This record gives sequence, structure tokens and C-alpha cells, in this order.
Amino acid sequence: MSVVRVVFLGTPDIAAHQLEALITDDHFEVVGVVTQPDRPAGRKMKLMPSAVKQLALEKNLEVITPDNINTSESIEKIKSWGAEAAVVIAYGQILKQEFLDLYPQKIVNLHASLLPRWRGAAPIQRAIMAGDDKTGMSLQIVTKALDAGDVIGTRSFSIHDKMDALDVYERMKSLGAELLHVEFMDYLRGNLAPVPQNKKYVTYAKKLEKSEAKIQWHMTARQIFNNIRGLKMGPGSYCLRHGKKLKIHKAFPVQYDHKSTPGTILYADKSIFKVACKQNALEVVEVQPESKPKMLVSEYIKGHPVELGELLE
Repeated sequence: MSVVRVVFLGTPDIAAHQLEALITDDHFEVVGVVTQPDRPAGRKMKLMPSAVKQLALEKNLEVITPDNINTSESIEKIKSWGAEAAVVIAYGQILKQEFLDLYPQKIVNLHASLLPRWRGAAPIQRAIMAGDDKTGMSLQIVTKALDAGDVIGTRSFSIHDKMDALDVYERMKSLGAELLHVEFMDYLRGNLAPVPQNKKYVTYAKKLEKSEAKIQWHMTARQIFNNIRGLKMGPGSYCLRHGKKLKIHKAFPVQYDHKSTPGTILYADKSIFKVACKQNALEVVEVQPESKPKMLVSEYIKGHPVELGELLE
């Protein structure tokens, strides 16, 4: 089979990693790139290009950043590139039928979950927060329905307790490249048939809300632990101590029989403190007080003594 001309759509660094893989893969020629417009970033809110745009410019690829990819102007521009297929990952805009009609059954999406589980906006975070013991990347055909297309291939791996959302995110990066190099090419050659998703097992990874960042001590220690790990990419997890936010960056669930009100400090020494949960306790190791850098509890306690029986909100 000759080299396949592809259009690439993506925005963050995980997408840039897949673009890099396509560029270096002899099976493909990237003829154009579509990404989100430059956004304000940093303290000075300076307009910054996306990770995908930066890479595309470095590689001298033609790149466009439409506010709306579905306008006739955008569609005509993309059509002019003469691509045979399109690859999408974390682009950030809904693709309407006019775009899907450009490459029938040849627009694929790399999605960071094992579909049909965790369709939607926050699959990495929701998998960890739900306590899933494995996750992975899926290559699917794009349809109008959200993440509902037939699956061409998957790559999976185990989620261990020492892994948070950032760790899982990093692990995902290499999986997309494998799926594009092997399964996508097999599919385009007609050697691989996509598999419909089993609707019985569909779950949705709804967008994260800022309200989810506040720790709910009436949950079990394991649930709170999973939430802290899942929210590590943002917005993070916090509780209130003396009316001020105390971010909790690292903590572990521990077995602890108690009849205390959830949120009560059950134990404290020079390096950790333990907080009562609905079931068992959370051993807190790393925190961040308001307007301060994150620090080990051993440093925090020096300036903020913790008292047994104190109630965190």
C-alpha cells in the first residue's frame, strides 16, 4: 500500500506525541494539522500556541487554528490538502457531519480509555476515581455520537495504587503510536474489521467540576484516596483547616477502627497525620497550605501544629 495522506487534529501534549509518531512513520504523510486557537497562559496571560501547533510549525507542516472547524471556509481548506484519512486526539471541538463526510469511515479517534467504558471528557481521571484496576487507549472510528464508534484496536495496562492521573497520562502517550502504526494501517489495508461497542457496558466520564476538589470525609478512605489520585491533573484535592484551604497532594488509605466523626484527626506525629473517614483513615503525607509551595507534612507540622481531635472540613 502506498503512503497514506492524513490530516491530524489535536491540541495538548498527548496529541503532539501522536503527531510526532505519525510524522516519523513511513506509512503516513501528514498533509495538514488542525488545532485550537492560541490561548492565554501564564501569569501575564500571554497568548500561547498549543503543543500540537508548536510541533507542526517546527516540522514545517501547514497548520490552521479555526474557532469553528465546521465552517465552510475551514472545511474547504482541509479538503484542499487532499488527505485520504484523518486522525483525531483531544482536539476539543465537536466534528459535524460535513467534516465526517470528507473521509467516510476513515476518521479515527484515539481515546484514553478501554471503550465502551468511560466515553467522554475525563476518561483518565474517572477511571482512577472509580477504582478501576486497568485502563488503556482505544482507536475508534469517529461518529456523530460521542465516542460511540466501532473500535479498531486497544492497548491496556494495569493501574497500580502508586499511579495517579499524571502517571497514567504519561503511560498513554506511547500506546497511541502503536495503534496507529499497526491497527490503523491494518484497517486501511482492509485486513482488520472494527468491532461495535457493547452498549451494555457503556459508562460516561463526565467533565470534572471544581466542586469535586473538596474532600468529602464521609466517603471511605479508599474513595478519597482514589479521588486525590484522579484529580492530580487538576483541579487537585483540598480540605479546610481553620477556614483556609489545605491541598492534599499525597495520602494513603490505612486500616483504622474508629467511631469518630469523619474529618477528625485521629493520629499525628512529626511526619504524618491520619484523618477519620467513613471507613478507615487517610494517612496524609504531602500538603500545600494557601499561598505556599507543596511540602511534606513533616515540614508543615513545624509551623502548623496538628492537634488530636481537631476536625477538618
